[in-house]
Amino acid sequence: MHHILVMNSKGGCGKSTLATNLAAYFAQEGYETALADFDPQQTSLDWLRRRPSDRPEISGLAAYDEGLKHLSRRTEYLVMDAPARSHGKEVADLVKRADTVIIPVLPSPIDMAATTRFVDELKDTATIKKKGAKIGVVANRVRENTKVFGELDEYLEGISRSKYVAVLREAQNYNRAYSRGLGIHELPEYLAWQDWDRWEPMLEWLWSKSSRPK
Repeated sequence: MHHILVMNSKGGCGKSTLATNLAAYFAQEGYETALADFDPQQTSLDWLRRRPSDRPEISGLAAYDEGLKHLSRRTEYLVMDAPARSHGKEVADLVKRADTVIIPVLPSPIDMAATTRFVDELKDTATIKKKGAKIGVVANRVRENTKVFGELDEYLEGISRSKYVAVLREAQNYNRAYSRGLGIHELPEYLAWQDWDRWEPMLEWLWSKSSRPK
């Protein structure tokens, strides 16, 4: 089972968007997939309740209340949506469940500063130090021809012990998909092909052995 944790202590950076789209992608690929929502706001579970019955099934876990005790042993991909403002022991408890940690970062000085502090905290956890869980960072909701994206791009290239895995654009397709309980890869190709292209580097990394502990 591959355990993927989507996390950042900074709120509003798109954690639930990444988590729901990852879960939809793996389910669409034919894998037994579970989506664990550790955030009491239940954004990921709200998305799952909207999911049409004719789409590949995803098991939902109210992990903010019950943890992972109802996780099926048949699960092949577990995607975990962490709450914002996680620090200290809560970070350590969440990260110890993960093989891979994905950190979305928005193109703003506030988000970059907050992420610097969070990544420093993350690297001090035993899971990263001893288990060797891998960290992937994602530039999220970007408009590429802007000065602030250039700053974000340079910043993410420089974060040590992490892999810069994707640049995802600001697009209404994510709102369209969420409102219908779908992932970006379940939208029509003519509508979402540009976003599919942006996801490809991250998906290639997640398929590879380099995204997991050795």
